[in-house]
Amino acid sequence: MVHAIRMPKPGQMTEECTITTWFKREGDPVAKGDILFEIETDKSAMEVESFEAGVLLRQLVAEGDTVPVNAICAYVGEAGETIAEEALEPVAPPSPGRDGAATPAAAIVSASSPAAVGASGPTAIGGSAAAASAPLPSPTRRLAISPRASRLAGEAGLDPRALAGTGPDGRIVERDVRAAVAARAGGPAAPSSAAGAAPPTASAVPVATIAVPPVGGEGEPRPLSRMRRLIAERLTQSWTSTPHFTVTVAVDVTALLALRGELRAGGANLTVTDFVLAATAQTLAEFPDVNSRTDGISIWPRRRVHLGLAVSLPGGLVVPVIRDADRLSLGELHDRAAALAARAREGTLAVDDMTGSTFTVSNLGMFEVEEFSAIINPGEAAILAVASAVPTAVAIGDGLAVRSIMKLTLSADHRAVDGELGARFLGAIRRRLEDAGSFRNEALTH
Repeated sequence: MVHAIRMPKPGQMTEECTITTWFKREGDPVAKGDILFEIETDKSAMEVESFEAGVLLRQLVAEGDTVPVNAICAYVGEAGETIAEEALEPVAPPSPGRDGAATPAAAIVSASSPAAVGASGPTAIGGSAAAASAPLPSPTRRLAISPRASRLAGEAGLDPRALAGTGPDGRIVERDVRAAVAARAGGPAAPSSAAGAAPPTASAVPVATIAVPPVGGEGEPRPLSRMRRLIAERLTQSWTSTPHFTVTVAVDVTALLALRGELRAGGANLTVTDFVLAATAQTLAEFPDVNSRTDGISIWPRRRVHLGLAVSLPGGLVVPVIRDADRLSLGELHDRAAALAARAREGTLAVDDMTGSTFTVSNLGMFEVEEFSAIINPGEAAILAVASAVPTAVAIGDGLAVRSIMKLTLSADHRAVDGELGARFLGAIRRRLEDAGSFRNEALTH
C-alpha cells in the first residue's frame, strides 16, 4: 500500500519548513524509524523519521524547497507499486482533524542547532533556475505548482502557466515565481528559499520601479538566514497587527542584589533573572488577563503560567519555555532556566521546549542597557523587558542616596490589556522584587 509522507508541524506557530537534506533516495528501502530527511524551521534543524516500512517510491520535494506543513513530501510503499498520476501533482494540505492535526506519516525525532544548517540557509540542488517563457500546458493536465508558489503568483498577478518550473519534474516552486516577478520589474531576482539559483528571463510587460542608489562603501549584500527571515516575518506581523503600548517602572533592587550576593556566598548561584522570573510568574497568576491571548474578538485567559525566556544565539533568538513557572520554587526556576538556556546554545532543544509560552521575559541587563521595550511574541498578550541595574541618585527623605535602580518595561496588546491593568501588573512585580525578605525566606526554606 502506498503511504504519503507529509511535512510535520514542529511548532505551534510553524506554517512551513524547508527540506535541507534527504537521507533516502528513490528506490531505497525504508524501515519504520528510519530517518527520511532533515528540515529547517525558524528555530532549529530537525530530523524526520518514517512511520511506514517499504521503499521510497517518489520524492516530491527537493532539497532546499520550502513547503507548508502537512504538504506531501514523498511516498513510501512496496517495491514496484505505482502511484496514481494525480497524486504526483501538488495538492493542498489536508484539512485538520478534530484534534487540529492531520494523521501523521512521519515524526520529528531530534533537533539540532540552527548553526548546523548554516548561516545562509540551505542550498538547492538539481541545477540552476530557468524560468523562461514556456508553452502553455495541455488543458487536460493539471498544472504542477507548489501551494506557496501558487499563492505568490496570484498576489503578483502572474499567470503561472507561462512559467517553467525548476522543481522536481518541472514543478513550479517559489523561486521561479520570485524570479519572474523580478524579471518583470527589471531588477535582480529576490532571495528565495533556495540559494544559488540563477535569475531567469521571462517575457512580461515592464513596470515602473524606484531606483535606490548604492551607498558608498557598501559591501555585497548577503541573504538573511531562514531563522532571521522568519523572526522578521513574525515580529513584523506582531508589530503591524497588534496595538502595542508600553509602561515602564523603576525598581529599587539594592536589597535584592545584596541578598543575591549573600546567597551566592553560601553556594546558591542565583541570578537576577531568576528573581525576575519568580516575581513575574507569581504576578501572572494574579493577573490572568495579562497571561492571555486574543484575536481581537475574544480573550482566552490561561490558567497555567508558561514563561518564555528569550535566549540569544549566533543565528538569532529562541524562546524556550518554563512550564508551570508559578508552581516552581526559586531554586527550581534557576535550574530549569539554566538547563533550557544551555540546551538552546547547544542546539539540543526539543520542539516542546519552544512552544506553548503564555508570556515572555527578555533580559538585556547583562549588557548595560538602561531601558528598552520588546515586541510581543505572536500568541501572547504582553512581554517584559528587563534592563540593567544602574547606580542612581535617589531622593530618600530630605537627602540623596545611591541606589541600584532597574527599569522594567511591559509591552502589552491594547486589545487585551489597558493602561491601568498594565500599570497595576508592573507595580505588583516591583513590590515583589523590592521585598527581598520574602525571597530570603524562600531561598532558605529550599
